[in-house]
This record gives sequence, structure tokens and C-alpha cells, in this order.
Amino acid sequence: MMSAPVRRDKDAVFKHKRVAETKGRSAICGPRVRPLPADVTCLSQTNLSRRMSTTSKQAIQLHAEVPFDLGGQRLDQVAAQLFSEHSRSRLAAWIKDGLLTVDGAVLRPRDTVHAGAVLELNAEQQAQGEWVAQDIPLEIVYEDDQILVIDKPAGLVVHPAAGHADGTLLNALLHHVPGLINVPRAGIVHRLDKDTTGLMVVAKTLQAQTRLVEQLQARSVSRIYEAIVIGVIITGGTIDAPIGRHGQQRQRMAVVEGGKPAVSHYRVLERFRSHTHVRVKLETGRTHQIRVHMTHLGYPLVGDPLYAGRFRIPPAANPTLVQTLREFPRQALHARFLELDHPVTGQRMKWESPLPDDFVWLLTLLQQDREAFVG
Repeated sequence: MMSAPVRRDKDAVFKHKRVAETKGRSAICGPRVRPLPADVTCLSQTNLSRRMSTTSKQAIQLHAEVPFDLGGQRLDQVAAQLFSEHSRSRLAAWIKDGLLTVDGAVLRPRDTVHAGAVLELNAEQQAQGEWVAQDIPLEIVYEDDQILVIDKPAGLVVHPAAGHADGTLLNALLHHVPGLINVPRAGIVHRLDKDTTGLMVVAKTLQAQTRLVEQLQARSVSRIYEAIVIGVIITGGTIDAPIGRHGQQRQRMAVVEGGKPAVSHYRVLERFRSHTHVRVKLETGRTHQIRVHMTHLGYPLVGDPLYAGRFRIPPAANPTLVQTLREFPRQALHARFLELDHPVTGQRMKWESPLPDDFVWLLTLLQQDREAFVG
């Protein structure tokens, strides 16, 4: 197993300015929804659901410069990284049709591209007509005519996939903003795992989506998470370790040779007898990145069904804490802070999401346990 290059700092790796609660929230903000209603998967069979059908096409015009770390790779692989809002198969088809060029030239998907080359995409995309709009409650933190910021509850899958044909965030977004049927992936530019809670931004127009994707690629979007991990971390640091698909267990990711570059900055917020409350700032956004990086470091997240391994508790712990740790229903991970430039006005915008109740309750029990033994 590779050893992650970890740069440890005595002080916090980054400082976070506490953000006051966003003012001027939309009047359509609903109540907090935690957890997801149990009957949400049945909504598509009620009169609250409607199938989106349209024959309209959406013009797509994108361009991006190949960064140094992607130079020398295949064109289809680079395009999948730079234009991640589109599937690899669709990008490959556009390359073959000459709609995605490199420095103005038509290449094959398998051709390599050098750092500094400019990829240009000029294509049309048929609107997706099989997605179902569903009246699923959303907690909206901010909304205007270009973007939507939501506070995602645990249990909500972001995008339809095998085993989750509907009842997802995408289905809820189509009900709230029907015009998203004409935006690739219904405006979703980044994801949270099913049981990760917290802030997500969604683009309501193609222009907004393009600008947000550019910011994500430039790493100018600040995404800060909080987690409760197993084990006591002494100090903060940076994990710079590539992530790819696990060699044997395909549903898992891992730190692997030849994986995609992945960088996470972490700092300690509070230590307990056998656990640590940490804050993690993403520099990249790989699948399961925080879960994989913290596990690789030796500190898996509490409740993580894929990476936490065998259940562990503090010695002689209070029975309530033992039960809570044993039955914690999800990975203890929350997208706490989000900061980005508005895709049209350019104004820097910040949002903060309060910790969910299950997270707060576990912190309270861990604090009580520490005080009982430390005095």
C-alpha cells in the first residue's frame, strides 16, 4: 500500500473566517428535512410526479486549457476531467464527430494532448426526456435566477443511478425548476454521497453551469467539511495522495498508483478519548475523497459502512455512547461551508450549514465521556 505524502503543520493548515448566516434567504425556504421521508421512493407513482418530455436542444460551448498534471494523457481522459458535467461516452462521441477539438485540430479519443493545449467544445445536447420531476422537499439556503444552494439531508441520492431510478436530488430539482431539463445533469456540478449532509450548489442555466465548472477546475470554490473520525489525531496536515477504484472491491475507492490527483487539508477541532472532530478543506473533489484519505491516514469516519472497518469504542464508555457509536446510521460527514464567485456577477458568496442533529448528539456524548474520565 502506498504511503500518503502527509505534510503536518503545528498550527492549522488553513484559517476559516466564520460566516454569519446568509441574509435574504428565499421566501421558498422550507423546513429542515432530516432524515429523508421514508416514502420518497414512491412519489413517482403519485400525482406529485410528472415525466419531463421535450424535444428541445441545448447549445454547448466550452473551452479549457490542459493543466500541467493532465499533460501527456489521452484526449478522452483529459476531456472527462475538464468537462466532468458530461459523460465520458458522450465526450468520446463528440471527439469522433469533430465537435471537440484541440488547438483547433480534430484528434482521435486515444491521441495524447500536451499541457497548455486548449480544448474547445461546440455541440448540441438533446434534453433528457426520461427524468421524472418529483415533489421532494428541499431545504433551500439561497436562490436567484442563476444558482440554487441547498442543504442536503442524509439519505438523499444526488443523481439517478442503478438502484435509484428516482427519488433523487435531481428529481426534486426538476420539480422545483422545470427548466433544468435543458441543462446537462440538471445543473448538478458536484456531488455529495448519499448519506453525507450539507451544502451543494446547483446551476440553473448553462452559462452558470459552465462558470461553476470552470471554478471547480481552477480550485477556486472553497468546500469545507466537518467529520468525526475514529482515533486521536495529534495535529493538522495535508494529505496529497492519488485516488482510484479499489482493485478488488469495485464499490470502494482507494489510494492507488496512477489514481487521480487528490489533496485534502485537515485540522483538529476537538479531541476526545478515542475520537477526533476534524475540519477538512478539499482542494480536489474525488469520489469519497475525505472518506478515503482519512482512512488511509488511519482515522476512518465514524459510521462509514465502506471504510470504517471494525467497530471501536473508548474503554469503559457510557452505555449511551456505546449504543450511539454502534448504531450511528451513516458516515459522520457534513459539508459545512461553501464559498464561490457568483457565475454572473462575480461577487464572492459564502454559506454555512449548521451541524445536523445526529452529528451534534454524538459530539455531546463524546464530550461528556471525555469530561467523565479527564475530570
